[in-house]
Amino acid sequence: MRTIEIYDTTLRDGSQGEGVNFSLEDKLAITQRLDEAGVDFIEGGYPLSNPKDAQYFERVRDLRLKRSRVCAFGMTRRRGMAAADDPGMKALLDAQTSVVTIVGKTSAFHVAEVLGVSREENLAMIADTVSYLTISGREVFYDAEHFFDGWKLDAAYAADTILAAARAGATRIVLCDTNGGTLPDEVARLVRDAAAVLEKAGHTAAIAIHCHNDCDLAVANSLAAVSAGAVQVQGTINGIGERCGNADLISVVANLALKVRGHQVLGGSGTSHLTELSRFVYETANMTYRPGQPFVGSSAFAHKGGMHVHAIAKATESYEHIEPERVGNSRRILVSELSGRSNIAAMVTRPDVKQDRQLLDRVLAEVCRLENEGWQFEAAGASFDLLVDRCAGTFQPAFEKIAYNVAVESREGDQGDVRTEATVKLRVGGEVRHEVAEGDGPVNALDAALRKALGAIYPIVDRMHLLDYKVRVINAQEGTAAKVRVSIESTDGDSVWGTVGVSENVIEASWFALADSFHHVLARR
Repeated sequence: MRTIEIYDTTLRDGSQGEGVNFSLEDKLAITQRLDEAGVDFIEGGYPLSNPKDAQYFERVRDLRLKRSRVCAFGMTRRRGMAAADDPGMKALLDAQTSVVTIVGKTSAFHVAEVLGVSREENLAMIADTVSYLTISGREVFYDAEHFFDGWKLDAAYAADTILAAARAGATRIVLCDTNGGTLPDEVARLVRDAAAVLEKAGHTAAIAIHCHNDCDLAVANSLAAVSAGAVQVQGTINGIGERCGNADLISVVANLALKVRGHQVLGGSGTSHLTELSRFVYETANMTYRPGQPFVGSSAFAHKGGMHVHAIAKATESYEHIEPERVGNSRRILVSELSGRSNIAAMVTRPDVKQDRQLLDRVLAEVCRLENEGWQFEAAGASFDLLVDRCAGTFQPAFEKIAYNVAVESREGDQGDVRTEATVKLRVGGEVRHEVAEGDGPVNALDAALRKALGAIYPIVDRMHLLDYKVRVINAQEGTAAKVRVSIESTDGDSVWGTVGVSENVIEASWFALADSFHHVLARR
């Protein structure tokens, strides 16, 4: 078994992604979770760049990490200055990490046009920096920035840069596809070329790989590098990072552990925690999940086509490359106008309905009719369950709508002073209840009025609250007369359910979704 080191740079390279910003507490929490996941190296940031990163390296020493080694990131010494006099070197040593990662210029183009120094000075900057940190008791990883572009431009000089780092004591030579434009076959070939240069010179520094995703090939390139001899993969959780992001370590780990035989990652701790880890980082970064993300996305094992679902019912491997549980995910069956009877049978929770072919056909016909009008039940399982009950003739509503009214009043001269009031009239258990409530908006007021009307009879509604509310225009070409689809996600603290409503009137669509949400929780009371 080849052990492949996993080097996480979510806290540094990942934080350079658009819209990504970690607080100090976020960084510490992610560090703890990465350690629990078995990650080998965690790059915490550049201690000279900002106070938050400097504080991180102080605080992270208080964490009781079981496996991970925290790395400080920095650049080669400044030109014309001894490494010992460089403030960057002092900051790296003050971080007190056992590993320091140093990025240096490997491309002759960048040396001349970006750094603006001679080739000889750049080699000296690399060697002096690595040597100084090594003598100071740090293990040094050298990030060969723009390695692949630099090697294709001037292979001899690119080779000189990685040799300079290896001679000075770097234990890992990290080949960076910084612009993300290299293809997998090129990556494999140049990894072998770099390894041959180091071996011929008698150096034991191992090859690592750091890929960006500008051609959507970062994971493929990382795997190609491993097949060519790389012992370490650098990347970020969920692939976040500058421009198009970095190699997604979730997919890298899953592929190496489950698909590419003969490799061990994360200390052999397994992959069943990958979905949880992925979602933890999304939540901490306040980012939306990617449904189609391989292995861990909510759609990664979702089946919609009737033929697929029919086959899945007989043999899950017919349309799944692994069991979803192996990465902590789960299988989902979706219902839509593309569904067949198998989808409906898989989704319904009532055993009597599963065996009633005529009822299944009625449900399928109703789903197709409603989807043609803009309804979607993929994320609205509670509305689907109620639809089944209605088709079966067994729906017994806990309340019936008699009427509702929503009023929005904007007072002249008071900017932002908008008053919203909703009134509902319901028949509840033979009694007519008429309630009024105010809210921050029409839907919030309608929700509050519903709660007042139902709460006295059904106290369980007090435990229920909305998690998410989304509005989607269906036929935008109709302008302000377009239909809208309202999707609501609710919880009672124990479970989460989704409902949907469609109408040309956003209040009416919201009513449908709200009412279904209340019907669902009351049917389960």
